[in-house]
Amino acid sequence: MAFWRFDLAMTKNGTCTTRRLRGALHTAAALALGLLGSFEGAHAQGQPPGQLQDDEIAHTVQDGDTLEALAREYLAAPQQWPLLQARNKVPDPRRLKPGSVLWIPVRLQPAEPATVEFVHGAVTAQATPTQPPAPLSAGSKLEEGTAVHVGPEAFVAVKLADGTVVRVQAGSELNLRQLRRRGRAGSLQSVLEMRSGTVESTVPPNAEAFRRFELRTPQAVTSVRGTRFDVSMGESGQTTASVLSGSVAVQSRPGVATASHTAAAEGRSSLLAPGQGVAVAPDGTLGEPRPLLPAPDTSGIPAMLSDAGILAIDMPPLAGAARYAAQVALDPEFTRVLRSGSFSGGQLRWKALDDGRYYLSVRGLDDAGIPGLPAVRALQIKTRPVAPLYQQPAPGAVVATSAGELRCTQVPGVAWYRLQVARDAQFAQPVLDVPRLTECRLPLSTLPPGNYFWRAASLLRLPHAAANKQPGQEEQADQGPFAPPQPFTVADRPAALAAQSLQTQDGDATVRLHWPAQGGQRFRLQLAAVADVGFDNVMQDTLLDEPAWTASGLAPGAYLVRIQVLDPTGLESDFSPPRQIEVGSGIRTGSGLPVSTSSGRPLERP
Repeated sequence: MAFWRFDLAMTKNGTCTTRRLRGALHTAAALALGLLGSFEGAHAQGQPPGQLQDDEIAHTVQDGDTLEALAREYLAAPQQWPLLQARNKVPDPRRLKPGSVLWIPVRLQPAEPATVEFVHGAVTAQATPTQPPAPLSAGSKLEEGTAVHVGPEAFVAVKLADGTVVRVQAGSELNLRQLRRRGRAGSLQSVLEMRSGTVESTVPPNAEAFRRFELRTPQAVTSVRGTRFDVSMGESGQTTASVLSGSVAVQSRPGVATASHTAAAEGRSSLLAPGQGVAVAPDGTLGEPRPLLPAPDTSGIPAMLSDAGILAIDMPPLAGAARYAAQVALDPEFTRVLRSGSFSGGQLRWKALDDGRYYLSVRGLDDAGIPGLPAVRALQIKTRPVAPLYQQPAPGAVVATSAGELRCTQVPGVAWYRLQVARDAQFAQPVLDVPRLTECRLPLSTLPPGNYFWRAASLLRLPHAAANKQPGQEEQADQGPFAPPQPFTVADRPAALAAQSLQTQDGDATVRLHWPAQGGQRFRLQLAAVADVGFDNVMQDTLLDEPAWTASGLAPGAYLVRIQVLDPTGLESDFSPPRQIEVGSGIRTGSGLPVSTSSGRPLERP
C-alpha cells in the first residue's frame, strides 16, 4: 500500500527542507496560511504503513557544526555521534562541509511515553505484538509502539508529553507509532495510527518549527498544529475528518485504487479551516472540503433527567443530519466520557447513570458521515430515591367527589412521600401539596369537581438529620424526582349510582400499577415476598407490552415488585429498586374502608 509522509526540517536561516524516504520524488500541494510551512511530499513506495523508525530529519550544516554538537541538539546524547557518522558516512566528525545535508534518524531521539488520563470500561494496551493485552488504568504509562484497544462501551483519554489530549472513543483501535522528542527539551514528534473507530484530539498551540503531530488511517494522514479535531473510520473503510478550531492538513493515502484514479488521489491534499470537514473514500480519493452542519438544538432537553431505567434524550430534527453522534461526560472538556454512541432519528439511548452532574455533547452527521458542530450543555441526573408507582386512579379515570383517593406503592427505605395535585401538568400552582406522608395515599374529600393532574415523590431521611435537628425545626430530607404527572377527573356522583358500585373498580384484592415509559418499550416485572429484598425466590416473572400491570388472586399481604425496561434499541436496564404493594381481601366496612385484623393485616375471606 502506498502512503504519504511529510518530514520537515528548518535550517538556521529559516529555509525548510524535506527528504524522500524511498521511491520516486513527488511534489505535493503546499499548505497555505503558514500553518505547517512549505513542504514537499515524499511518496514512500513499498514500505508498510506505520514503520516510522526510518524517519529522518534533514539538517543543513552550518559553520561550526560538529557531529557531537548535533547529537547533543537532536538526540540529547552527544556520545551517540558515531551513529550519525555511520549513517551519513562523514570522514571527519569535527569538520563538516557547510551547506551539505546530514540525516538525523528519528529512532535515535529520546522516547517520550504518554500517560493515561481517564479510563471507562474495557480498555487494554498491548506493548508489543508478542505480549498479551493488559487492562489500562488512570496513570498508566504508554510507550511508543503500544496498541490501545477500546471496547464497545468504553473510552480512554491519553495525554502526550506536549499536553496534547487524545480521546479514543468506543470501538476504536489506536497504535502509538511514534513518541519522540527532538533533543532533551525540544518539540515532540508524535505519529498515531488508527485502525478503527473515532479519535478526537486537542493539540495545544506551539510555535516550534519541528513540532509534529500526525493521525493516520489507511486512507488519510492528518497533520496539525494547535487545533481541535476528530478523525473517524466508517465500517465501509471511509475516513472523515472535521475541525472545530485551528487548522488540519489532510493528505490521502490511496490504497486499492484504479489506475485512472491513483495519480489524482496521490497528488491531492486539503487544508481544513475551523468549521470544515472532509471525507476520504476507501480507495484514498479525497473529497472536497465542506462546511460542518450547525449545532443541534438542545433547548428542549430538560435540565434534570429522572428516569432510573434508561437514559433517554430525544433530539429535534436537524436539517441535513443523517445520524447523530452523542457523548455524556463528567467534564465539559469530554476527557472523562461515560456514554457515547451514534444514533438515527435523534433518539439517544444509553444505560442509566448514577445521580450527578454531567455534560452532553450532540453533533449531527451529514450524508458523508462528517460530524458537525457540537451542542454542549450541562445535565443533572436525579433518580434516587425512586418515585412510587401509581396504583389508583388509573390514568384519566373519573373519581367521585368526597370519596376519591390517590394511592401509590410504598418504596422500601424511604421515610415519607410527597403528593401534589394541580390543574395543569406544569404544577405552576398546586391546589394540594402534602410533603410528609408516611403512607403513599391521599384522600380527595376536599377537591371540587374538575380536571386535575397528580404526581408523587419519595423522600429519604438524611443521615444524622435527627441528631442535628434543632427544636421546632423540621427534619431534613432528600427528595427524589416526581413521577411524571398523571391526569384524573373529579365528578359528582350520579344520583342513581350506589357507592358500592364505585368501589368495585378498586377492590384491594386486585392490584393495579402504572408507570411512565418511552414509546415502543416493553417491560419485565418480578414479584417477591416482602422479606425477599434480593428477589432470590421470585414469585412471578412477567413480560409486559404496556407500562401497566394488574394482578388478581394474590393472597392478602405485602409484596415487593421491581421492573426492568426493555428498550426497542436492544438496551436492557437494570431492575429498578423494589416498590412495596399491599394486597387486601376486598372486604370493606359500610363506609368503604378495608377491614383488618387486630395485627393490622388485611382480613381474608373465609
